Amino acid sequence: MSLKLSGASLSPFVRKVRVVLVEKNLDYDHDPIMPFALSDEYAAKHPLKKIPLLEDGDKVIPDSTAICAYLEAIAPAPALYPSDAYDRARALWYEELADDGISGGTGAFFRENVLASLVFKRESDQKLVVQARDETLPPLFTYLEKQLGDQDYLVGNAFSIADIAVASQIVNLHHGQGDVDADRWPKLNQWVERVHGRPSFKGLIEEEKAAIKAMGG
Repeated sequence: MSLKLSGASLSPFVRKVRVVLVEKNLDYDHDPIMPFALSDEYAAKHPLKKIPLLEDGDKVIPDSTAICAYLEAIAPAPALYPSDAYDRARALWYEELADDGISGGTGAFFRENVLASLVFKRESDQKLVVQARDETLPPLFTYLEKQLGDQDYLVGNAFSIADIAVASQIVNLHHGQGDVDADRWPKLNQWVERVHGRPSFKGLIEEEKAAIKAMGG
């Protein structure tokens, strides 16, 4: 098996895949390309011109959701997708919630408080940060707080792709000087600490903090 992952580490979608790779103890080569001015060669493999992209020999898999499902299929242990049909559907739903819902709010923090100055060389738009803080994220965090209940993890009280996907987005919230208010969402805050404390997340987060510092952040 010869796996190559393309995509900058600070992307929550790349991070999601990297966590799965670490959890499954899979070796891979990493090309940390930025999602800007991608080559024609890359676009031929990923016509949406996004990251990440996984190559397994001559097999090409675009998109983090497809990649994670592929990794589960080729390396089923430890399982990161529930075997129960309903639990599996719930895990996939949380992944969708993270990728297409939570990302809008956490992305605003990261884009405006990190990328604006370090990459785009422009003033940050704090109206977008305030909107994310006050409007986009609170109902989603309240929903997750309720769904967690007394469980340690989002689905079946077992660590899964659901936890990986949601926690990957919240890393970018933290990088962007945001947080999950422990007074307002105590269970969610504890869950974040639990998941981000796993070796698979912890190592990547430290690596990313060092990268941001090196960029001048």
